[in-house]
Amino acid sequence: MRADWDALAQPAEANANGQMVGMPVEWEGARHPPRSLLAGRYCRVEPLSLGRHGAQLFDELHRMPGGANWTYLSHGPFFRLEDWQQWVAANEALDDPQFYAIVDARDDAAIGLCSYLRIAPADGSIEVGFLNFSPRLQRSRLATEAMYLMMRNAFELGYRRYEWKCDAQNAPSVQAALRLGFTFEGLFRQARVNKGRNRDTAWFSILDHEWPARRVALEAWLHEGNFDAGGRQRTSLARIVAAR
Repeated sequence: MRADWDALAQPAEANANGQMVGMPVEWEGARHPPRSLLAGRYCRVEPLSLGRHGAQLFDELHRMPGGANWTYLSHGPFFRLEDWQQWVAANEALDDPQFYAIVDARDDAAIGLCSYLRIAPADGSIEVGFLNFSPRLQRSRLATEAMYLMMRNAFELGYRRYEWKCDAQNAPSVQAALRLGFTFEGLFRQARVNKGRNRDTAWFSILDHEWPARRVALEAWLHEGNFDAGGRQRTSLARIVAAR
């Protein structure tokens, strides 16, 4: 256990009492994310809007048999468009969580949902969550680019810590966090009750001093030269991350 602890712990020093304390932080602080559009090569991450995204997101997010993409979320699925529209209307203007639609730049179709949450500028901590990817978005360049845009924006706003949390049983989310270069920090056992079931929460993070290497890896993977004419990757993101 001590070895695992030491591997994750940040540098420390002794104070005048001989107690170990964290190092002084020379940091200018972070800003609350403005509700602004994040544009990439393949997708845009747009502030959620009922008028622009509501109906299309309803169609795209309810295409999976059995509503499998809603299993680990605290809300949904929605069986009527009216119910979904009410949810969007109640959440589109929130500051925390702050919701965004993921839009395909090729045809302006809204195909996924994401958010910032647990936004703590004073501590420099912010989380990405409420991820809901349509079948069209899953396992695509667009999905990776959307997560890259959210990360880049957070660190450019001055955040020191970027978090990813998920149900420990949600294997695709765990794998996605590791693929994107997050560090697994541990489990919060019996952290929540979600849809009548126990949820153990897996915690992951990327820190500000880790971000430059992660950014280089993500940009290398997203580069057009990393894909053949059929859109297949030449080098996996996991291999690129491991090489940094």
